[in-house]
Amino acid sequence: MDKDHYCVIMAGGIGSRFWPLSKTQRPKQFLDILGLGRTLLQQTFDRFRQVISEDQIYIVSNLEYRDIIRDQVPEIPQENILLEPLRRNTAPCIDYANFRIHRKNPEAKVVVAPSDHLIIKEVEFLKSVSQGLDFVKSNDALLTMGIVPSRPETGYGYIQSIRKPVDGYESIGLMKVKTFTEKPDLDLARVFMESGDFYWNAGIFFWSLRSIMNAFDTYLPEIHSLFRQGEGIYGTAKEQAFVERTYGNCRNISIDYGVMEKADNVYVLISDFGWSDLGTWGSLYEQLNKDEMHNSVTGRHVFMYESFGNIVNVQGDKLVVLQGLKDYIVVQNENIILVCRREDEQKIKQFVNDIKTEIGEDMM
Repeated sequence: MDKDHYCVIMAGGIGSRFWPLSKTQRPKQFLDILGLGRTLLQQTFDRFRQVISEDQIYIVSNLEYRDIIRDQVPEIPQENILLEPLRRNTAPCIDYANFRIHRKNPEAKVVVAPSDHLIIKEVEFLKSVSQGLDFVKSNDALLTMGIVPSRPETGYGYIQSIRKPVDGYESIGLMKVKTFTEKPDLDLARVFMESGDFYWNAGIFFWSLRSIMNAFDTYLPEIHSLFRQGEGIYGTAKEQAFVERTYGNCRNISIDYGVMEKADNVYVLISDFGWSDLGTWGSLYEQLNKDEMHNSVTGRHVFMYESFGNIVNVQGDKLVVLQGLKDYIVVQNENIILVCRREDEQKIKQFVNDIKTEIGEDMM
């Protein structure tokens, strides 16, 4: 394996749209929501360890998940688990990882990926990873993955490319980025799909440390200067205390808003390897096996009568009987039951916020 290839897995989210299965104390990346015997984080680690040395894979997450990560991914060195005291979105966590890796190898080429996505065609995915790392090895570029859309999806951001491929990379579909677009309405999503030059934004990135640290210095200098103050501290016993002092001063901002939408050396690698961000119950429903009535059922004792198109997830030995339901989400976890129409799943985040206000964090 290449000594300069590194991976950063971002595992700090709380997955509120998967409530009540995903809760603050154990979010969806630490759950086996696909029923494969491995959590989403473990599957992500398993994927990258095929092409990147285990001691060059880093996981960035919240301090409260330290023990869960150590338990689920014991193969990586404990010092490769980078712990945020606060959630400040993706830009600060990426720059923290930049400085940590830079201490070990300033020539590193890095792939950054979320911990909770579904990849169906792993061989094709790993081929794209190798292509991405090769590109940033010889180019001053910030590269992102774009997924060929299979439907007019309103739940994803989009990347518009310049139609002409980069010279020398015509065969792999690598192009300069023209624009980033936030989640569109259905009509605009149809226009995007028909145009042929818009792709789903997978949130997977490639760059050399030199390129991304220069970009932070240019576009997010206040964050970059904060982490620069830790040079000489990273990798020592003083690191965690420094991070805990520093993080509260970081702006809450994503890498997309803070860097990718501003930089002029941004490229997209067009890929098609069966991808989903598994961001909602609906996206999970699309991936799970279903019975002859198009119900997807997880649970030991679930009985369905005259019910069609539902996703049901019941934990433990609870007995659940459903009759006459069509296109619903039914989830039971501990002392919480959620029943919601699939078409209204975007309201789950509001349910969570309302419950926090009325009851507090205990149910979250």
